[in-house]
Amino acid sequence: MKIDKTLLDEIALSEKEYEKIVELMGRSPNHLELGLFGSMWSEHCGYKHSKHLIKTLPSQSSRVLSESGQENAGAIDIGDGYAVVFKVESHNHPSAVEPFQGAATGVGGIVRDILAMGARPIAILNSLRFGPPGASQTDHIFNGVVDGISWYGNCLGIPNVGGEIYFDHCYEDNPLVNALCVGLVKADNIASSSAKSVGNTVLLVGAETGRDGIHGASGLASRNLDSEQEMRPTVQVGNPFLEKLLIEGCLEALETGHVEGIQDCGAAGLTSSTVEAASKAGLGITIDTSKVPAREEGMTPYEIMLSESQERMILFVRPEYVSEISLIFTKWGMYATDIGEVIQSPQIVISDGTNDVAQIPIQYLTDAPSYSTNTSLAKLDSNKNTLHRPAPILSPQDTLVSLLSSQNIGSKESVYQKYDSQVQTNTLIGPQHSAAVLRIKDTTRMISLSIDCNSRYCFLDPYIGSQIAVAEACRNVSCTGATPIALTDCLNFANPERPEIYLQLEQSISGMGVAAQIFDTPIVSGNASLYNQSDSCEIYPTPIVGCLGLMPNSINPCKSGFVDINSDVFILGTDTIHCDSQSLSGSEYYSVMHHSTTGTPFIDLELEFKVQALCRDLISQNLILSAHDCSEGGLAVSLAESCSIGNIGFKSSDFIFDDWEADLFGETQSRIVVSCHSTKSQTLIEIAQKASVPIIHIGSTTQDSFQLGNSINSNIITIKDAWQSALP
Repeated sequence: MKIDKTLLDEIALSEKEYEKIVELMGRSPNHLELGLFGSMWSEHCGYKHSKHLIKTLPSQSSRVLSESGQENAGAIDIGDGYAVVFKVESHNHPSAVEPFQGAATGVGGIVRDILAMGARPIAILNSLRFGPPGASQTDHIFNGVVDGISWYGNCLGIPNVGGEIYFDHCYEDNPLVNALCVGLVKADNIASSSAKSVGNTVLLVGAETGRDGIHGASGLASRNLDSEQEMRPTVQVGNPFLEKLLIEGCLEALETGHVEGIQDCGAAGLTSSTVEAASKAGLGITIDTSKVPAREEGMTPYEIMLSESQERMILFVRPEYVSEISLIFTKWGMYATDIGEVIQSPQIVISDGTNDVAQIPIQYLTDAPSYSTNTSLAKLDSNKNTLHRPAPILSPQDTLVSLLSSQNIGSKESVYQKYDSQVQTNTLIGPQHSAAVLRIKDTTRMISLSIDCNSRYCFLDPYIGSQIAVAEACRNVSCTGATPIALTDCLNFANPERPEIYLQLEQSISGMGVAAQIFDTPIVSGNASLYNQSDSCEIYPTPIVGCLGLMPNSINPCKSGFVDINSDVFILGTDTIHCDSQSLSGSEYYSVMHHSTTGTPFIDLELEFKVQALCRDLISQNLILSAHDCSEGGLAVSLAESCSIGNIGFKSSDFIFDDWEADLFGETQSRIVVSCHSTKSQTLIEIAQKASVPIIHIGSTTQDSFQLGNSINSNIITIKDAWQSALP
């Protein structure tokens, strides 16, 4: 049976998929039923090209309290009767179309995922990617995204404690807006997203339903970006003040013990939230769209079921407790409306108040097709893995100043100052440091949080680059003194139907899995965002990794900046100041100075693990004053950043840099710059030797000079001014 191809394109279904639906149903689906399939079988909801790969990732440990893929976020036992819930998710395409609301509702959506676990949101981090600043389109997107994130998060009263921001031509048409949220819940009070039992009332709480966001999952997030004007109606509109009330109402309702299940109305709105909840219970559900509070006249069942209006949750409540739960939401000034019931028969039945308008077995909707692309046809560019070394164009000192003032390395203070990082009074270390640190009140614990990925490494080698992303996220947490205990990921890739892109996805997931096992950090939650490309460009493979670390509150966590003058400075992870030429692979140095991304990145995961363990041990023994990972820009940049953050100078030993490009700006992995009081230097060296970790003393902190061997002789004012000038 033929169907209008335009209609299928609108909901991102292929003709073959339509034929499969007809075969399953034994009849042609009506318009509403087809819309439900379009949403549930979309790449965004159905993970058609990634779910079988994601299942290979390690997801369990003795601390994991949630089942990967079965709940809205991952829950990790941190002791003292508490669990931390966390997840990172993308809102890329909406942010490209309408930056302010796209980014704002991205924050709102990830917060509701945490809320759906019964947890109070306590922190937000972001990983952002844009095209080069200066172009009007990039500046429009960048400013809109930053303003949207700050507006929504600040209004909610959730601190934005860290993150990363990068600029590259490959993100010109496809910005990446990945938001990570962390919540806290008593370990025995974690909520379920299951509909649980027959007879439960389906309560829709929060905002009224409008026409915003229709086809957001199927039409916008599951295909390449087309016309901005065409896509604009699929972007949701947020109201953070209502979401704040929704948070308080849901947490109070959960405290009664009468809410058997809770689910966020996110992608695909009422469709995905009800279908997935019923599926987890092995039951069915009825929905009466005429009961759904609408903010626009004449909304059809199709529009109501597929709307992605924000600030809405679904609660599953025993009928005898509906009145009590409804009163709680009335107190908070919100709707709590009975829109349906959980039934025994495993199907969704939708009515318009008079007639049944859709009826589909739940399993048909949740069992989206799974696709693998034939990677033997992939066209690989082997030339990119040959490191090209053009002659230097600036002196070492001028090169350092140029790198420090570049947008990827320079200070992001002009962005972070728009975020409230101190609200809730838990933030001990906030933005601009290796990782954030939060105290957990009423416990003996602190947590550390980071979010990382170097997409240039992943472009050159997705397998190794993804290992480095995991290692760097863990390394940044270790630099504060915390032990990495769990990861969340956001897989940002271009069109997976292309063999070379699917190969990137395969290799990236494989590399992440290997690294996660080495660090014993299960990947407990996440998101896949595919089709991040336009007619003119595609993004680098960008598997964002968020890391959760844990430490006792008896530890004095380390910051990234130098703390005191006349301190000794060491590098953990190497016994030489020199780096080989290959360390320039994918480096910020070559990107800034030569607009080149070539080479072969490398990491020794066993060494990385030992270096991080040593760093944590030194911090726990109060032997070091600061710790800063050596990453983008290499050693010279790491030292300059530590000086700029601490407003303290540095003078190295009398090194001679024969290959100053590699020695100063090479990005050899598994290195951490630490400082300590000179009286503790020998003890530090002995502990490193006992741990079989290479170490080298490279100099000491000073009042205001900045000197690196025979190559750089400057001062802290020049260095700091350059670093702070990157983003006015």
